[in-house]
Amino acid sequence: MMSVVIESPRSPRSRKAAKLERWGWLYMRVSGVALLVLIFGHLIINLLMNGGIQQISFAFVAGKWADPFWKIWDGLMLWLALIHGTNGMRTLVNDYAEREWLRKTLNYTLWIVCAALIIIGTLVVTTFDPCVDPSVASTLSVCK
Repeated sequence: MMSVVIESPRSPRSRKAAKLERWGWLYMRVSGVALLVLIFGHLIINLLMNGGIQQISFAFVAGKWADPFWKIWDGLMLWLALIHGTNGMRTLVNDYAEREWLRKTLNYTLWIVCAALIIIGTLVVTTFDPCVDPSVASTLSVCK
């Protein structure tokens, strides 16, 4: 009979790293629950109510984002999803990257890309104006 030995998991590099790992673990649980509510709410409102998927258009998004509630909803969903996904990728990098320089490089790259996407996405959500060009205003039902 063959016995299988499971190696002990690598311990965090320091007490500070262990504390950050605990916060990362807690964030994944809390943000996961919040994302379930945000994503299913988004899908129900956008795809199931008021005419289904056929209603989705530029004018639909413009009308929805005219309400600050939906800007906050979508912005919060963007932030939580990007940070949640990046934190998950960070965990994979820490588990599988054996070389310290590679692990650090990949983690810094992940967080830089995450920050850039959050900045760009937040700018889109907060500065969106469907009526910038007066020549197209007549074709949109949301522009007055």
